[in-house]
Amino acid sequence: MKISIWSIGKTNEPYLQTGIEKYLLRLKHYTKLQYEEFKDIKQGQTADETKKRESELFMSKLKKEDVVILLDEQGKQYDSKGFADFIEQQTIHAGKHMVFIVGGAFGHHDILKKRADHLLSLSKMTFSHQMVRLFFAEQLYRAYTIIKNEKYHNT
Repeated sequence: MKISIWSIGKTNEPYLQTGIEKYLLRLKHYTKLQYEEFKDIKQGQTADETKKRESELFMSKLKKEDVVILLDEQGKQYDSKGFADFIEQQTIHAGKHMVFIVGGAFGHHDILKKRADHLLSLSKMTFSHQMVRLFFAEQLYRAYTIIKNEKYHNT
């Protein structure tokens, strides 16, 4: 299975970029991985218009057979072992390409939510969309170490 992580805008903080790169490099030992940051949608419009344009951009890149998982505050929350189980089940049953999408600062528009196969929340707390990239990359790496019964995950 191939996994893609898509997001809007560049990661501006060097410490976040360094952390993301660290986990993306580690993940390549477990799965085919693509990480892509799409260009920011220009401001100067309402939040809903921005969300819609961002969602349309993502929709234009998706294929019909892609399994789409939105990182969204309304999504299902897992503990790390539960997320590992989810990843393992998706690997077995979902198909060839799983796409995780981190939206912009305003979240996802309903047109993309309707296309999504799953909504995933990392926490009840709100994080910046740039920090979410690092947190998600680490959790995805942790999930694979749990699946492979490696000692990165200590509990």
